[in-house]
Amino acid sequence: MTHPWLATVRADLRAAGDPLRAAGQQAYMKSAMPYHGVTSPEVRRVLRPHLRDYAPRGRAGWERDVREVWDGATHREEWYAAIALARHRVARSWQDAETLTLHRHLVVSGAWWDVVDEIAAHLVGAALAADRAAATPVLLDWADGDELWLRRTAVLAQLRHRDRTDTELLEMAIEANLVDPSFWLRKAIGWALREHARTDPDWVRDRVAAWDGRLSNLSRREALKHF
Repeated sequence: MTHPWLATVRADLRAAGDPLRAAGQQAYMKSAMPYHGVTSPEVRRVLRPHLRDYAPRGRAGWERDVREVWDGATHREEWYAAIALARHRVARSWQDAETLTLHRHLVVSGAWWDVVDEIAAHLVGAALAADRAAATPVLLDWADGDELWLRRTAVLAQLRHRDRTDTELLEMAIEANLVDPSFWLRKAIGWALREHARTDPDWVRDRVAAWDGRLSNLSRREALKHF
């Protein structure tokens, strides 16, 4: 049974969609899941009234809604709607270590950069910032695990933390993936270092130098891009 919130969102996304654009979006994203063919600004416009009127029945109800909308999605924009629901203003106080189980589910089942990076920076990052003592061991476990997209998430989780960045956690997450040949991890490492360089360029310079010979050329280029 389709979640009622998803049913109305889906109808509006379908009405706003463009089949020709949808084919191009799916090809560009290399997505097995089809698109409705709605641009990012239009997705936000379509979702705005649905998000405004959304009123969950507490934390458990919100988490259940996010899971049902995500798992019930038939088109990729509906995944974007589920992420928007997960980021809803009413859920800000619920972003803590307990929500990492939900976020893990989204990352592992999404398994592609367009959804994983949003979840990492905005959801996992918020949970970590709110509950560092409990969330840090979870992210360290992800960083050293077998699941590529959880490892990328652990590296990228502090993209928005600026001067609140836990550099020890960042260093350990990068160290765990330093010699991995995956483009997705090498790009993530460079991105995380480049972003932190806006706050602490000396720390990034020192780490890049210390990792000489192990840091990939891609990661190095990204890390030092704005120096």
